Amino acid sequence: MEITQVAPRLHLLDYSIGQAYLWRDEEELTLIDAGWAGSADATTEAIRAAGLDPDRLQRIVLTHCHGDHVGGAQELADRHGAEILAHRLDAPVIRGEAPVPEPDLLDWELPLYEHGLTVPAAPPTRVDREVEDGEELGFGDGAVVVHTPGHTPGSLAVHLPSHGVLFTGDTVASVQGVMFGVFHVDRDQAMESMRRLAKLAPSVLCCGHGAPVTEGTAARFAAAAG
Repeated sequence: MEITQVAPRLHLLDYSIGQAYLWRDEEELTLIDAGWAGSADATTEAIRAAGLDPDRLQRIVLTHCHGDHVGGAQELADRHGAEILAHRLDAPVIRGEAPVPEPDLLDWELPLYEHGLTVPAAPPTRVDREVEDGEELGFGDGAVVVHTPGHTPGSLAVHLPSHGVLFTGDTVASVQGVMFGVFHVDRDQAMESMRRLAKLAPSVLCCGHGAPVTEGTAARFAAAAG
């Protein structure tokens, strides 16, 4: 597990399959996604390695219900006293009350999907706050929820307009440049969501898979969204 500084208040946590982001405010830390089940110790140590106190973790925002994003959430939240947030439509899946929705896979996605299934299944995880499109989250000088259905019904992005930062979850990837993500439940809906996000014209793009994009970001995103 590696932690890398992306911007003065932003770190990337890389779990090899999937990743999370740590945002630092004056007194609080916020995680966007939480890695897989069993990764909480590594996450805590990575936060310490960045010179930060993991007990300042105030909230964990889950972009969607997949195991590589939610698996470590409850262990981290219980340990550090954080609140877990997710969109209303994915909350029942995260809690273990509903099955993970099956993606509509293209042929070339099948081997990638099989590899992704090597991540441990996420345990049932509490959601303390169910959020909706446009809701303000109380960090990052005005972080806002953007509902991005398609990857899963309750996928969300988090936009920090004051900082030009956008966390997209898996609607968008940055694996081979900025690109449409994979494993969507509804591909057309996910593409609509990607186009909506591109219109936000971020200067820093933080995807669920791939390196953060920090140069020529808005133009590259607009081109990928077509």
